[in-house]
Amino acid sequence: MKILLLVSAFNGLTQRVWCHLRDAGHDVGVELAPTHDDVSITRLVSDLDPDLVLCPFLKHRVPQSVWDNWPTVILHPGPAGDRGPSSLDHATLDSRPRWGVTALSAVEAMDAGPIWACHTFDMPESPIPKSALYNSRVADAAMACVEDVLNAVRTKTPPKAVSGYRHPVPDTGELPLLRRKDFAIDWNASPAEVCRRIAAADGAPGAPALLEGEAYCVFDAAPEPGVDAGAPGRLVARDGEKLAVSAGGGLVWFGYAATLADNRRGIKLPASYVLPGAEDLPYRPAPEALREISYSRFGGVGILTVRSYNGAMHTEQCRRMTDAVGKALAEDTHTLVVTGTEHGFSNGINLNVIEASEDPAAEAWANINAIDDFCEAIAQADQLTVAALSANAGAGGVMAALCADVVYARDGIVLNPYYDMGIYGSELHTWGLASRVGEDAAQRLLTEKLPVSSTEARRLGILDAVGPRDWESFAGWLGERLRALEEEWLRDEMRRSAAHRSPSRPFSYYRTIELAEMARDFFDDRNGFAAQRFDFVKKRPTSETPSRLRFK
Repeated sequence: MKILLLVSAFNGLTQRVWCHLRDAGHDVGVELAPTHDDVSITRLVSDLDPDLVLCPFLKHRVPQSVWDNWPTVILHPGPAGDRGPSSLDHATLDSRPRWGVTALSAVEAMDAGPIWACHTFDMPESPIPKSALYNSRVADAAMACVEDVLNAVRTKTPPKAVSGYRHPVPDTGELPLLRRKDFAIDWNASPAEVCRRIAAADGAPGAPALLEGEAYCVFDAAPEPGVDAGAPGRLVARDGEKLAVSAGGGLVWFGYAATLADNRRGIKLPASYVLPGAEDLPYRPAPEALREISYSRFGGVGILTVRSYNGAMHTEQCRRMTDAVGKALAEDTHTLVVTGTEHGFSNGINLNVIEASEDPAAEAWANINAIDDFCEAIAQADQLTVAALSANAGAGGVMAALCADVVYARDGIVLNPYYDMGIYGSELHTWGLASRVGEDAAQRLLTEKLPVSSTEARRLGILDAVGPRDWESFAGWLGERLRALEEEWLRDEMRRSAAHRSPSRPFSYYRTIELAEMARDFFDDRNGFAAQRFDFVKKRPTSETPSRLRFK
């Protein structure tokens, strides 16, 4: 089937749909709607003449001249009957126990067309950031809808009229657009309620709050109820870069913040980087939900779990991760597992922190060296090392995982095993990627710059095995795999297998070559890293659809 993905951005869900369709043998192309007006979109679709126009992530209206002539399906992040652009925001704010995704035909009114499919899911008992919800339960329901749509198109089964479609979630209807002011924080509210608002506003528009008389947007929050910290709205404690504010009946901890002036939001950064005087606050341990690094041990297996908000790892975080690896390897263990959380692994260096620093080139240099130290600590370990990719990963996050002897992943995750934005890349990728897929395939992945599904990554040799999509099932599967590895390690089988990937040159050889290239990218800006980084941080839309995403 020839399928055109018409989208507002090539985001995580779009990438997952793109990978899934290509893995199934479909001919898939992408067009970014913001780069076209209605006339050019119509002309483009007419020239391509696809069997299906699919819109996994579209904020723009589809011209009638398109949906009148080609099957055009919108994936809406709400159950049948729900309408409006702030669906997930409302669902979180209203404490909905169940929500869903609907595939519906594009018509003149937004989210009002005939329904092709609808799949629902349980909302988390404790609210999670909107971005985490979108890339997990929403994305899973969306993929189920995509399969139903493909089957319907294949069998020529028409969609059902809205009036005759059963609403699986009660009390749905058209809801208004929520703006930043609608998420304003009242510190007199309970910590749970404040954190719910912060989760609903995650990413955009951000929850505005007054702190020490100044306006900010706060992100990445967790409650600590039952603490008497005095008048609500006071900064009272810190744990590293995370800060605690007194609220009604407890504390609200948050990990990230941005300045807010004249309703214009600054760059999102670790909270202590943004709020003045944070270094003078007394220490108090933050809730486990915000813990950056966790370590547990089961017999001879140590498991290091790294939590990075939005997958970005800044310099100091990378240094702490390297220290944690060193401490874990100093124990009497034979296997070290490095993994992420259900909602995040890593995308490499932190572009926001780099952009906001006084000397971005120097900060980028410090950041890449710090993450290289982390990678080298894993690669040089005498023990068996395992990377368990728990969520989507990109660039340096993928390459860091490939420094381990064994690499596992959850089904349904998307990998971007390449570098973009005008940088050569490091993280020992000139050894790690090629040692797994071969020099030719490694070069193709780095130059084509296309996402790869977990299924395709396993076929290519990037991954050693793929576990279940369900989080609890994946944890059980991983445990079984680790027990099997433990037996193989004790029989020396894994020692021999790991030795086969040992490089013929010292790791410093690969690192030196990579950093020489990165120095030119950072300090000489030979490939436009500064401008591309600025556009990424400021979320400026791409000026045109990359040719690599179009139909071949």
